[in-house]
Amino acid sequence: MIENNNRVIEFAWHDKKSFEEIKRLLGFSESNIIAIMRKNLKPRSFKIWRMRVKGRRSKHQKKSELQSKFENYRVNVNEVS
Repeated sequence: MIENNNRVIEFAWHDKKSFEEIKRLLGFSESNIIAIMRKNLKPRSFKIWRMRVKGRRSKHQKKSELQSKFENYRVNVNEVS
């Protein structure tokens, strides 16, 4: 179990691994991951991690996919007349 927690922490710190991918690989939901991180990190480290991943596109696969669909359609403010 400790080894599993270490892998969860490692994947959760990595910005490129989404919560959905961690669930697929290890079977832990986002709420389980947050609980593991809260239990195993120092309080300040947990806060820093939580602030970093909260709402981050790369940690939420659906947000990331939606954003990438519309990246080609960005309009520069200077182009609008």
